[in-house]
Formats: sequence, structure tokens, C-alpha cells
Amino acid sequence: MTGTNTEQQFRGVMAECRALFEKKLHDYGASWRILRPSSLTDQLLIKAKRIRSLEVKRESKVGEGIRPEFVALINYGIVGLVQLELGFSDTVDMSPEVAMTHYDRHAQEALELMLRKNHDYDEAWRSMRVSSYTDFILTKIQRVKEIEDLCGATLVSEGIDSNYMDIINYAVFGVIKLTENGEDAALVGGGS
Repeated sequence: MTGTNTEQQFRGVMAECRALFEKKLHDYGASWRILRPSSLTDQLLIKAKRIRSLEVKRESKVGEGIRPEFVALINYGIVGLVQLELGFSDTVDMSPEVAMTHYDRHAQEALELMLRKNHDYDEAWRSMRVSSYTDFILTKIQRVKEIEDLCGATLVSEGIDSNYMDIINYAVFGVIKLTENGEDAALVGGGS
């Protein structure tokens, strides 16, 4: 696989996530604007913990597999970046059009970061297991929780935004690998 293929795959996953995000904006507006940082972190934690649970149990009783949860992590990661930038609001204070402008900018930043890191790490992510992405995402979420508990007063660590970007990129890799391997379809409902 080449970096160019990775870029195309990454863009494809992000286009899928964007389309879903836009549909949810239509249905709910930017209701996520009311999420405080700790609530958003907990939402990311719920999604990542569900992925890990499904990886261990190899069965979903809800009828949704791992792939939709990775998609949710991508979209909530972008929401997190917007919330870090603007702060939370007590009301829905953003039109869908403005929300999409923010979404597109942060999605582009995630792509650019992935391209830089993918160059330096020489596509090492392709040799990793999907379960490792899950564990790395859970680690990043734990780091965000610690940084929040420290009120951002870290000594040497990257900020919350860097952790969100890594969560987005690992989740994109998860979607790519699951799509390539057709693994998620076999998990849901025992293959039905």
C-alpha cells in the first residue's frame, strides 16, 4: 500500500463521517455545543469502551458493530476540537453551515497531521491490529481526563487538542482496516 492510497482512503472515510455529521446537524442542529469538556470526554470514553467490549466479546446484542463507533469517535473528536476552540455554550449558538465550516477545517488538519506522521512512521499503522487502535484511543482519552483534572496545567505533555487529533486518526485507521478486512460485518449479530 502506498501513502497516496492511504490519503485516498482517509479522505473517503472522512467524507463518510462528514455526510453523517451533516445529516445529524439537519436533525438535531448543533446540539453538541452545550457539551462541557468533561461530558465530551465521557462520550468519547463510552464509544471507545464499547469498541473494546465488542472486540473482547465478539458479539453485539444491540445490532451495531465496531465500525459505527469508530465513525462516532471521529465525529466527536472533531466536535471536541471545535469545543476547545470556542468553548461550550448554554444554547445552540451555531448554524449548520458554520458548524460544517469548523468541521471541514478540523478534518483537513487531521488529514495533514496524518500525512506528516504517516511519512515519518512509514505506514506502520497498517501492520497494527485494530484492537491496538482501540487501546491507544482509550489511552488518549485517559490522558485527556488527566489533563482536564489538572485544569490544563501540564508540565511536558501535549494538549487536549493533540490527543483529539490522535483519536481521530486512529479511528480513521480503524475504519480503513475494518473495511479492508470485512471484519465488522462478521461481528454484528454473529454474521447475520
